[in-house]
Amino acid sequence: MRKLVVAVALLAIVLVVLDRVAVVGVQREIARQIEAKYDLAEAPSVQVKGVPFLTQAISGRYEEISIGIGKVEREGVQLERIDATLYGVTAPLSDLIQNAATTDIRADRVTGTVVISRQTLSARAPRGIKVEGTGDDELRVSGNVPVLGNQVPITADMKIQVVQGAIRLTPTNVKIAGGIPVPNPERLISFTVPVKNLPLNLRITRVKSTSEGLAVQGTASDVPLR
Repeated sequence: MRKLVVAVALLAIVLVVLDRVAVVGVQREIARQIEAKYDLAEAPSVQVKGVPFLTQAISGRYEEISIGIGKVEREGVQLERIDATLYGVTAPLSDLIQNAATTDIRADRVTGTVVISRQTLSARAPRGIKVEGTGDDELRVSGNVPVLGNQVPITADMKIQVVQGAIRLTPTNVKIAGGIPVPNPERLISFTVPVKNLPLNLRITRVKSTSEGLAVQGTASDVPLR
């Protein structure tokens, strides 16, 4: 009986080791494929959710995988990072082992958040305007703008809108020189930030102001990863 218990314990240890070795291998391969597919500067972080892993590997379907992508430039706009979750990823283990280069790795659905820093937003703003964060859910700009031939200080809260392939920022509650309302302020402060051709085929669904800048939320379906 004791020998049986020892044998079962050893088998359990072996299975755990195999499970961890397999998950590391699959994560590495998925990271490599995503890096190549979306022309990233470095491989993303990949974490397959769910334990034990081997049951998912044998079926060739992973229900949830977390992806972390570092700085990426798209359309001249630097994205600080992308945090995404892949759902329903098909990647047969036997195909990955035998010929990973031709394996069709695909996600049923992807959700993600793209972070655009205040520094990047300021670089897209009109000259003399700087984007500031005044806390969560708020975005404000300040600086100097030309009014009747003079450079005058101005501040404004910004309305965030999703337009085709971009984010449009237009001013509300504009004040100049300490409290003077400005007529037709849109022409002075409005600007657009292109956000398209994102990794993982993400399409914008919502934009939220955060202490970092903007958190652009997106989704995609039937996403190839190879």
